[in-house]
Amino acid sequence: MPWSLTVGYVYGTAVRIHVTFLLFLIWIWAAYYQQGGVGAAWNGVAFVALLFLCVLLHEFGHIFAARRYGVKTPEVTLWPFGGIARLERIPEKPSEELVVALAGPAVNVVIALVLLVLLGGDVGMEHIEKIENPQSSLMAKLAAANIFLVVFNLIPAFPMDGGRVLRALLAMKMGHAQATQAAASIGQALAVGLGLLGIFGNPMLIIIAVFVFLAASGEAGQVQMKQVAQGLLVQDAMITQFETLGPQSSVGDAAEALIRTTQKEFPIVDGAGHLRGVLTRDAMIRALQAKGPASSVLEAMGEVPTVPMRAPLDRALKLITQSGAPLVGVVDGEGRLAGLLSPENVGEMMMLRAAQPEGRFGPWARKPTA
Repeated sequence: MPWSLTVGYVYGTAVRIHVTFLLFLIWIWAAYYQQGGVGAAWNGVAFVALLFLCVLLHEFGHIFAARRYGVKTPEVTLWPFGGIARLERIPEKPSEELVVALAGPAVNVVIALVLLVLLGGDVGMEHIEKIENPQSSLMAKLAAANIFLVVFNLIPAFPMDGGRVLRALLAMKMGHAQATQAAASIGQALAVGLGLLGIFGNPMLIIIAVFVFLAASGEAGQVQMKQVAQGLLVQDAMITQFETLGPQSSVGDAAEALIRTTQKEFPIVDGAGHLRGVLTRDAMIRALQAKGPASSVLEAMGEVPTVPMRAPLDRALKLITQSGAPLVGVVDGEGRLAGLLSPENVGEMMMLRAAQPEGRFGPWARKPTA
């Protein structure tokens, strides 16, 4: 992941810290220093570090629960707003997703209970309200923060755990796609409510509301795309009309092609028809600024994965998600480039299918492949 540092591995999962998290710690140090000097500054940093250790343990609760069902987790990244564990896939059985979703908050419950026992139960949410007070008890603030994490994460909206709990419960009565859409709609309605509260109260709620609304939309879109892909092959959705560049082409040639076409990515194809790489618009602009139009496209291009044209479409979509590439190359039986596949053209196919559910047309009008 760009702008992140790998600090170690835990049972095969890379633990990464995003650069913005380090900047966040510096900001915390400076804010507490202004309130009470060096001692208060280090106290504030210690609290945030311990809090995010709890967040990391929360994520590993999800990770270990997912491994029970054979789901691997390549990495977990700490951001200023929390932690994100990247699961290879979401467990498809509702009962399994329910366990995985609840495992994270369960870790915070255990941490809070242990701290409450050590403190003799003398903890209240006022410790969260006094979180910026260097004189407040570090352990009490940490216990209160874990209680808050449990409550916040169980809000029934994506991307919080509560949204996944809600989907799992709904999926026990309906299909996974229908459950996702219902949970996403509930999450979006909740986001609108938070936004309205933010207008008349805390502006931070507006930021949370936007984040929740977009996350709910994204989750619903991913599931719809997966549903569309079921039973189809890559060749059913690939782009077949596009312009390519040769290995001898310059970045200037690519810039001219960018202007005369609607493409944003240009495959670099050799004389035998094999894909060498893809030059994106952003990479093209960076190359123009750094080396000028005479520079070679081979120096500016990036690698992208390839899939056979008769591979399952959902496999290709998974490959795009895992690689982070803007598209994948589609190759024929001889390894020659036959087409391109991007989330955008799959999304367009999805919209066309939704617009004419009865009257299928185009290459996907055939019966799904077994």
